[in-house]
Amino acid sequence: MGDEPGPVFGVFRGAVALLPVFANDILKVGAEGLGFMRAAASTGSVITMLAMTRFSPMGKPWRNLLIAVTGFGLSIICYGLSKSFYLTLFFLFLEGSFDSVSVIIRQTIMQLLTPDEMRGRVSAVNSMFIGSSNEIGAFESGLTAKLMRTIPAVVFGGSMTIGIAFITWLKTRPLTRLSLQDINEQTSKVV
Repeated sequence: MGDEPGPVFGVFRGAVALLPVFANDILKVGAEGLGFMRAAASTGSVITMLAMTRFSPMGKPWRNLLIAVTGFGLSIICYGLSKSFYLTLFFLFLEGSFDSVSVIIRQTIMQLLTPDEMRGRVSAVNSMFIGSSNEIGAFESGLTAKLMRTIPAVVFGGSMTIGIAFITWLKTRPLTRLSLQDINEQTSKVV
């Protein structure tokens, strides 16, 4: 689940594709350190998923989604700026945590609010965009790292994620106050 960002956010999420550069050239922790770095986000994701079985983020899902995406972007920026291996692990852990909250909310909204007759097609299109956004994000990070250097590329990706979340918040502010049931009622009126 931690590898499943939204299509737009996923494009700027490819900073994790640069983990080998951080492990070898910046933090100098080698292959073993890289393994820990790769595991940190997954660990954050698993622990958060377990916590979400008890504390649902669906009370105000749109608000919580924007908070999670913003937290994700901030953790990416902090990971990019960190010079400490243990701090980097912490920020990658947070990245996985925020990403899993975002995945839970998006998948729940998609399954519950998509009309029955459209659910298969919407899921197929969603899967196609999510799968390709990971690859495009890795390409974007590699290209940006080539043009800007590694650390500025990671900070750029996190900043763009926060910027997109902010623009989304500006355009959808009324949704942040709604519960899942309110959103469902709103979409039922439109359909």
